[in-house]
Amino acid sequence: MTEDNDMPPRERLIVALDFSSVDEAQAMVTRLGDAVSFYKIGYQLAFAGGITFAHTLTDAGKQVFIDLKIHDIGNTVAQGVKSVARLGAKFLTVHAYPQTMQAAVDAREHGLCILAVTVLTSHDDSDLATAGYDMTVAELVARRAMQARDIGVDGLVCSGEEVAKLRSIVGPKLKLVTPGIRPAGSDRGEQKRIATPDAAITAGADYLVVGRPIIAAADPKAAAQAIVAEIAVAAARHST
Repeated sequence: MTEDNDMPPRERLIVALDFSSVDEAQAMVTRLGDAVSFYKIGYQLAFAGGITFAHTLTDAGKQVFIDLKIHDIGNTVAQGVKSVARLGAKFLTVHAYPQTMQAAVDAREHGLCILAVTVLTSHDDSDLATAGYDMTVAELVARRAMQARDIGVDGLVCSGEEVAKLRSIVGPKLKLVTPGIRPAGSDRGEQKRIATPDAAITAGADYLVVGRPIIAAADPKAAAQAIVAEIAVAAARHST
């Protein structure tokens, strides 16, 4: 585990603002109030004014995760990283290709943390085979994790089922951020490698990314508070 495990449980929950307009995202942030302090902006919102909205969130004291999974030639990656750093964001994702990770690490500034995405949580072994990879998800994730560690990336995005193994590979320094979080009994959607909040924290995840189980809930604030409570219980058990 990392020093991030000493943070309040509320700060370990990242809510994905998967909306198509800033107005919808702002309305959800207002509904969640002080129950949530960390938000993720991905493609859906980013291309609908979400990059400017990131400033609104940081100005309000919220932490921001820009999830654009950058992958391009080195100079283009570097310039994109510098632009995101100026937003005041805490996290930015890049795909875990060595050249991309190196360019991002070299360009990070203003406290921006680079997170490498090893293999998307919507992919399984058959998806990799279709894409031309002659290895399993577990093998590719491990290879990219070792490369990320050696390059000096700040953390990894990984599924709950991969957390424990990756912690043994990268050690205590790197942050492990886990999407595909589904409370027990909820719809798994298109995710193929999922985990409950309890399972992910117990395995050693530092942060959990949750979207639909909160933003599509009848009472989003109550849903967020329930997940934070589950994080708290699991973290206390994990630290003993």
